[in-house]
Amino acid sequence: MADGPVKMVLEFVPRIDRRLENVETVAVDMRARLHSLEEQVALMRQDVVRIDHRMDRFDEHLQRIEKRLELTEA
Repeated sequence: MADGPVKMVLEFVPRIDRRLENVETVAVDMRARLHSLEEQVALMRQDVVRIDHRMDRFDEHLQRIEKRLELTEA
């Protein structure tokens, strides 16, 4: 009588093991994709910082031009 449940468990163990291997494979793939996304976000942040810095320089340049042309209010 106990032989039946043991046999069923032994039949399911390899199937569970295969599914676990599939889950592990997917997890490794997702980890790599997440790492790639993190790198891309970091690069985008660097781009935003560069653009912000450049906009600040344009603003300073524009202020100097306005001052020279006396377009600013005193």
